[in-house]
Amino acid sequence: MFSDSISLIISTYNNPAFLELILLSILQQKVLPDEVVVADDGSTPETKTLVDSYKKTFPVPLVHVWHEDEGFRQSAIKNKAAATATSNYLIFIDGDLMLHPCFIYDYKVNIKPNSILVASRVFLSETYTKHLLATKNTIVNKKAANIEKNRFSAYRIPWLHHFIKGSKTHYAARGGLMGIFKKDYIRINGFDESFTGWGREDSELFVRIINSGIERYNIKFAAITYHLWHKTLSRQKLPDNDLLLERSISEKRTWCEDGINKYL
Repeated sequence: MFSDSISLIISTYNNPAFLELILLSILQQKVLPDEVVVADDGSTPETKTLVDSYKKTFPVPLVHVWHEDEGFRQSAIKNKAAATATSNYLIFIDGDLMLHPCFIYDYKVNIKPNSILVASRVFLSETYTKHLLATKNTIVNKKAANIEKNRFSAYRIPWLHHFIKGSKTHYAARGGLMGIFKKDYIRINGFDESFTGWGREDSELFVRIINSGIERYNIKFAAITYHLWHKTLSRQKLPDNDLLLERSISEKRTWCEDGINKYL
């Protein structure tokens, strides 16, 4: 099993109820991360209050990294959180993903040099998400009515993912489901902060990662996350972000100008 340290980075914005469920799911982990960093994209003080309340008794360091709210700047706050993180390995999750109790364990047994790992995701229904929020329960009942999408990914069959390769490209990239060595993340200069608004920042990161010679592996039927239902975010910036992605593909980029290096 991977013996170096792991920082779990959670991106969030003005959703302390979701964040609390995620923190509770971390407390249920078979193997804990060495550190949890909350990457806060400009939330109001309720999020800091929540983090501070958990920090007092949390079994590993719980760090809150915040910047001013200037619109959707998830690339920037992820870079700031990654720069703050003290571990050798970084796992990024989005603030709408609750964790299976074996999530960190499944990552640790699959980490290998020169690789990026992508975890599994199950979409929960609106009704069941409301139930989990009301009860603060983090153990998911897999009955049909509770799952909206990716039903088969709800089943943990750890040996099976070795036979299911999935995409090896930037397609279906999930920057909120990925694990990468911090040195490799720094080598490609992290997320490109030219991306503002929702969309394609994950895909563009994966383009540079793969162009740099790092191999993608998908952990299917293990490292399971549960996507909590919420309304779809604005896609207003998607056309601009599509152009940035196509530029990185056509130029075979391995580096971005506006990245993590300014925080190091």
